[in-house]
Amino acid sequence: METRELRYFVAVAEELHFGRAARRLAMAQPPLSRAIQRLERRLGVVLLHRTAREVALTEAGSVLLREARVALDAVEAAERRTRRAAAETPGVVLATKAGAAGELLAKLLAKLLDAYAAEPGAVGVEVVLCGPGEQEGLLRDGRADVALLHRPFDSTAGLDTEELRSEGQVVVLPAGHPLAVRSQVSMAEVTALTDLPLPRWPRRDGSFRDGPGPRVRDHTQLFQLIALGRACAVVPESLRAHLRDGHATVPVPDAPPVTTVIAWPPHSRSRAVADLVRTATRL
Repeated sequence: METRELRYFVAVAEELHFGRAARRLAMAQPPLSRAIQRLERRLGVVLLHRTAREVALTEAGSVLLREARVALDAVEAAERRTRRAAAETPGVVLATKAGAAGELLAKLLAKLLDAYAAEPGAVGVEVVLCGPGEQEGLLRDGRADVALLHRPFDSTAGLDTEELRSEGQVVVLPAGHPLAVRSQVSMAEVTALTDLPLPRWPRRDGSFRDGPGPRVRDHTQLFQLIALGRACAVVPESLRAHLRDGHATVPVPDAPPVTTVIAWPPHSRSRAVADLVRTATRL
């Protein structure tokens, strides 16, 4: 299969309309239809059910849509990494979550950057601050060379990683809440708080998870909602540094620990990335 054919198929599969897909691809509809038919003949499967009124994906089409997205993302990532490798002034792009700026950047990232800058052969490091979950996407699609990720919130499947630190979690409550006087609470007690639902963070595609909790995009917004008595949240202990009056925190011992890792693509051969990782693990 050619990447051009995969792009054609993804457009049709997402639009479920040949006319709209053709406009999206800036091409005429007849050659698009012929390209999809050739792809089906080559694979020996039916990818789309077509009627006069609608277009629908078959089971095989759903599988190809999922795999084609992964393949096209990998091609685009390869293009970005190749162009950066050929840059006159090579550097490293490091992605990290903006919400961790207070404690993480001050105590971990700043030390890492200073220590790496003192290494022989150190190159410039561009730090990209991301929204929740975005740093993983930047690393996978080639816009970043290395990232600080936080398990279990971020997936590290398919990436090489080194663990840097681990910490417990606390529940953040409005000041004066009955649970605020407890020495600890369980996750079951937190999820049972119908008056203080857990927040809903955006997925990578921008949509929000289902549930009664408020939609949030950053920790500043979240902590304001908690102070107003509209939500609670289970967060890493280090985020206590962001809290002001109006909040209370209680340890949640059975919440999974949050492990900060430095991650990079397994096929990376960048000496700068290797030196940065080695510096991080030494610290």
